[in-house]
This record gives sequence, structure tokens and C-alpha cells, in this order.
Amino acid sequence: MYVGTLSFDLLLGDVRSLKEKRSVVRPIVAELQRKYAVSAAEVNHLDLHRRAGIGLAVVSGDTGHLSDVLDQCERLVAGRPEVELLSVRRRLHGEDD
Repeated sequence: MYVGTLSFDLLLGDVRSLKEKRSVVRPIVAELQRKYAVSAAEVNHLDLHRRAGIGLAVVSGDTGHLSDVLDQCERLVAGRPEVELLSVRRRLHGEDD
């Protein structure tokens, strides 16, 4: 069993309130969950209206499949025009960890 995680640090565009922030972040989290069957949530910068941290995790029995899913998730977030991807942190955990 292998577990892969991604942590995204995002800068949001023209967002002036936490309510507007939610309207940008929630669709991204929902799309990640729907398209790739991952566990995803907003995890950092909860009180800042122009920054967001999204974390996701996926479990697989195959490292190749795990890497493919993480790559697709990263491309999805990086391709969103309403956010600027500041950094991505990827971690893979195996049975030996």
C-alpha cells in the first residue's frame, strides 16, 4: 500500500473577502474529489482571503498509478486561471516508512 499527498500553496486573484475565497477554493476541492477520487480539503491560510492551502491524499497499491493521479491533480490546480500556484509539496509513503 502506498499513500501520496500533495500540498498546494495558492495565491488567489481579485478576492476581497473570505466568502469570495470560498467561492474559488470549494470548486477546486470538489473537482479534485470528483475527477480523481482523492481526499481533498482546504488546510492552510484559513483566515487569509488572498491565500489558500489545499491538501490532498490518495491511496493505491501501485506507485505508477499513484504518481499518475498526483500528476493529474497538480496539472488541474496549476491550470486554473483564477489562482496562482506558489508551491507544491509532494510526498510518497510506502509500507517501509
